[in-house]
Amino acid sequence: MDRVDEMLAAHFSVEPAPAELASRIVRRAHDAEREVGRLLDEIEIAATDRGVCLVRAERLAPPPSAKARRLVEQARVELAEYLQGKRTFFAVPVDLSGVPAFQRRVLEVARRIPFGEVRAYAWVAERIRHPRAVRAVGTALGRNPVPLIVPCHRVLRSDGGVGGYLFGTRVKDRLLALERSTPVLEGCTTTRIVCRVGCVHGRHMSPSNRVVFASVADARSVGYRPCKVCRPAAA
Repeated sequence: MDRVDEMLAAHFSVEPAPAELASRIVRRAHDAEREVGRLLDEIEIAATDRGVCLVRAERLAPPPSAKARRLVEQARVELAEYLQGKRTFFAVPVDLSGVPAFQRRVLEVARRIPFGEVRAYAWVAERIRHPRAVRAVGTALGRNPVPLIVPCHRVLRSDGGVGGYLFGTRVKDRLLALERSTPVLEGCTTTRIVCRVGCVHGRHMSPSNRVVFASVADARSVGYRPCKVCRPAAA
């Protein structure tokens, strides 16, 4: 082995991992999972007759009507399914009527970011036609009244940094990791229908009949049709 080979071998040699590295990684992952799990126990949900209007880790006023109470219950069920990796979309309606116009536009753009994907604050600013309002966009997202359901956690800094989050950056990291590992579409081999994960039709699907798809186009190419309830083609 000549001098160059020795230098290359030294440069690319595998350094021994620090002691207890694996256990620290596992412990950190478990801590993040527990933190997300606690989130559902801690949050309170408020709703009007039009939809969910507030999600916070604090005591909120009780629902003002039977309809609002049903919406709160629906939101809690869907949030539990989402945090368990069993849902990729929210069907419960959202009421943003009490939000200022600029913030409402920001939140509506954030709602359209697909499950499992991320965008930059600057991207949102471009979509609302205020490309220089990146900081204002960040403020609007930071004051999101319905986090999780309106996925402001899918918006990152332009340098790839996580950015702030109402429930903490560790929770934001965990939510993004959860979405990266959760299939978005599932089809039934007997009905030949493809749904978004979390659709009511999927609950009747046995594991042996379940197939995962990367896109609606892939499902169509092998003879599946989009579900008319969850409408994956329109997502």
